[in-house]
Amino acid sequence: MGRFIYSMNVSLDLRIEQVPGDNGAGEWLRIDEELHREANAQTRAVALIVHGRVFYELMEEYWPRAREDASLPDYMREYGEIWTAKPKVLVSRTRHSADHNTRIIGGDDAIEQLAALRAQTDGNIGVGGAALATQLLRAGLLDELMLWTHPAFLGFGRPLFDDYDVPIDLDLLEQRRFASGVTMHRYAIVDAKEASSC
Repeated sequence: MGRFIYSMNVSLDLRIEQVPGDNGAGEWLRIDEELHREANAQTRAVALIVHGRVFYELMEEYWPRAREDASLPDYMREYGEIWTAKPKVLVSRTRHSADHNTRIIGGDDAIEQLAALRAQTDGNIGVGGAALATQLLRAGLLDELMLWTHPAFLGFGRPLFDDYDVPIDLDLLEQRRFASGVTMHRYAIVDAKEASSC
């Protein structure tokens, strides 16, 4: 059985974007070569990537072109190659086609389809997108968080999860510090309470 792992750049106050629509591209991020190479390795290691529509469209707009952009550093071109080639699932009610080794799951039974996908997958499944991660958390399907915490406190902006305001019990599995001051913490989700039960 696979494991859904939500990996995201976050601020110290667990914000993923400061200005609506910046999609994590804010000046508060400290993504240097060391961090990017680690992200490349982590992405290469997953069996499959699952993205929500907004996150997918951000990725598809940039990374397939980045792999051929000679002006970019080799580690960024490498990530473009990894992302484009990796098998992906796009969860969307509105998209009906996608390129770059991507299939689409949509409809009212999307979570059930993702549960079946998890049961059939051997290895880790990367999750991108706060709305999708929140749905997986509510369904009890999200297994791990991989948080790349940047030394910034934003004070406002989009949170790590959408509309999920109940406790989540975590178990620290791994931590690492990068020269930029960014820390990576990987947590197993031990218990996620249902928001509707509070």
